[in-house]
Amino acid sequence: MVPSGGHSYEHVSDHVTVVTVVGELDVYTAPYLRELLVELVNHGRVFLVLDMTTVDYLDSTGFGVVVSGLKRVRANDGMMALVVPEDRIRKIFRITGLTKVFPLFDTVEPAVEFLGREVPGVHG
Repeated sequence: MVPSGGHSYEHVSDHVTVVTVVGELDVYTAPYLRELLVELVNHGRVFLVLDMTTVDYLDSTGFGVVVSGLKRVRANDGMMALVVPEDRIRKIFRITGLTKVFPLFDTVEPAVEFLGREVPGVHG
């Protein structure tokens, strides 16, 4: 198990990477996620699923890192999908209008399938 604030990733296909965010995503832990996202994009991993299933707290700094991650992958012709089954976390994305920008899913599998279909030149 990854500790709160610890984030891990797994390349689930040649193109899609799932980043698992654990516990609190706040002013203290968000910089670690930012570093991980920058590293992944720098290595050409631009189709990212952010699995926020076990996130129990999200502050504005954490939210900002998620949004900046989206901007970074888009700047590299990629996409990001979010797995946010918890309604109180999902509500933050609804209130800010970002449900129009982020594809949101309840589980990882459909998010991975969705992004796999979006990879240019790859048909799943």
